[in-house]
Order: sequence, then C-alpha cells, then structure tokens
Amino acid sequence: MQVALAYKNFAANRAISHIGLGVTALNTAKTLRSTGINADVWPIVSPAELRTRLRASPASHVVISAPWIPTNDLALLCAEFKDTQFAVTCHSNLGFLQADPSAMRLVREGLDLRRTTWNFQMAANCDRLSNWVHTAYGTPCTHLPNIYHLDDSHPKRERYSGGTLRIGAFGATRALKNLLTSAGAALEIANAKRATLEFWISSGRNEGAGAVVDAVRQMLNGLPHVKLVENGWQTWPQFRQTVRHMHLLLQPSYTESFNVVTADGVAEGVPSVVSDAIEWAPDSWKAPVDDAHAIARVGLKLLASRWAPRQGMAALKAHNKKALAAWNTFLGV
Repeated sequence: MQVALAYKNFAANRAISHIGLGVTALNTAKTLRSTGINADVWPIVSPAELRTRLRASPASHVVISAPWIPTNDLALLCAEFKDTQFAVTCHSNLGFLQADPSAMRLVREGLDLRRTTWNFQMAANCDRLSNWVHTAYGTPCTHLPNIYHLDDSHPKRERYSGGTLRIGAFGATRALKNLLTSAGAALEIANAKRATLEFWISSGRNEGAGAVVDAVRQMLNGLPHVKLVENGWQTWPQFRQTVRHMHLLLQPSYTESFNVVTADGVAEGVPSVVSDAIEWAPDSWKAPVDDAHAIARVGLKLLASRWAPRQGMAALKAHNKKALAAWNTFLGV
C-alpha cells in the first residue's frame, strides 16, 4: 500500500509548508506512518504534476486536499491509473465553501464522477458535511477527518499569574473567523485581570476581509494597556513557537471543520475558547459564537484552570482515535 496525500502548493519554492492543507497532510502522513502505512505528502501545482508523479511512483490511494482540480482532469487520472483509488476531500464545512465560487460545482461534479467510475470518491473532513452531502444528493461522501499527530512528550505549562497577558486569535483573515469578537473578548479579559494585553493576530493572508483588521485596530488603538501584534505568516514550526508563547487562544469561528490552530494550542499546552463548530474540543472550552462577554468569561476560567491543558489533550486524542479508524476503513486495513 502506498498512500499519497496531495495538496495545492501555492508556494512551490518552500520546503516546509506554510498553509493549513500542507500541515494537515503532514500530520496525517506522520500518523499513518506510525501505524505502518506507507504514506507520503505530495505538494503539487497542477493535475499534470500529479500525473507525472503517479507515473514515476504508483500509489494505491491518492487523497487530494480540497476541490480544486477540474473534474475532467480527475476523470482522466482515474482512467489512466485504474488500480489507484482517488478521493477529493472537502477541507471545510459548508460555510467556508461559499468563499470559493467553484467549490460546490466541483463537489457536485465529483459526486457524478463517483457514480460513473469505480476508483473515485468525494470525501469530507467532518461528518456534518459528509452526512449532509449523502442526505442532500443521495450519493455517499466518505468521511476522512483531520488527524493531528502528537508527540509522546507534552509541555507542562504554568497558569497565567500576572504580567503581560498574551492572547492569540490566529488564522487567515476571513469574516467567518469572527476576529472582532475575539478582540472584544480579549480586551474584556485584560480589563478583568488589570493586565497589559498583547493581542496577537496573523497577517499576510487576507482572504476577502480587509475591513476586519481595520475594525480591530479601531477597537484597540490608543489604549495604553493594549498592544496589537500583527504576526507575519510563518512556517508551521515557527508558528508552533508563537503559539507556545501565548497564554490563551481565541478561535470562536462561525463555521469550522477541524481548526488546526486549536490543535496546535493543545500540543503546546495552551487552551482555546472555541465555538461549538469545533466539535472535538472540550465542552468547557466552548462559548456562544456571537457573545464577546461569554467568550471572555470562558477565557477567564481557562486561564485559571489547572486542568484545561490535559482536558484539551484528552479531547484531541479521542478525536484522533476516531479519525484513524475512519482512515483505516477507507484504506481497507
């Protein structure tokens, strides 16, 4: 068995992926390899490159992250590599798919392709989407969840006990990430703690929500106890170091399918306030998505909790166990 996890490489000159799809593929490959499955990550820029790689290194399974390859090219790949099982995985729930004008068209065309060939499947990385697709269109949609690879050792962190409070709300700038509500919650937490606040956000990937960052600046600029840190886009190892620097993360997204940032926080012992869209996170981490005060209230509890990091770790391990079982079903092992 040879499993290839292919994603669109927007920065072909980088050896280490700096985008979520590459990070997700790497984590999945590491976990599959740890169980004895030969898995590899293939950054590609075109269907032609995928075809070239398959001719050089045949694979039993090819899982393509996100619907971006034209359906006709997928059909040609299925016809040429008849013994390879192909799947295209939707990397987001419905809410985020609306940001890509071609995503739903490619999903529907992919479902038609599944009906007309034996070696192609549409898939989703959350069961909410896979179940909806099956119910809405009457065609099965395979569940291939994110797997977040965890090392054996995990950092022990002290609870916040004073000084500068560092709160991060990371990710590409999209309206559905709910950044302004996070900023409002961070400000309330800092005021409750009478603390100097560093509010960290990602910069360098504005995906149709430029006014959001302007609104955050308007909320925080000029406050003597607040510093807005616009952290440039980093490679994943660099970003993990940044996450380790935080006391708390805020990820109250309106829609999600997994949320790698929250898992990065778990791996570094940093809890996150999340919305119920991030299903795998502990219930004690969740707050109403449209209530900055409630998000702040949960954040204050997590800052004071000695149990929050291990609760997050237990929740992520439980998710990984279920996710690996789903992948094993797809791979037939």
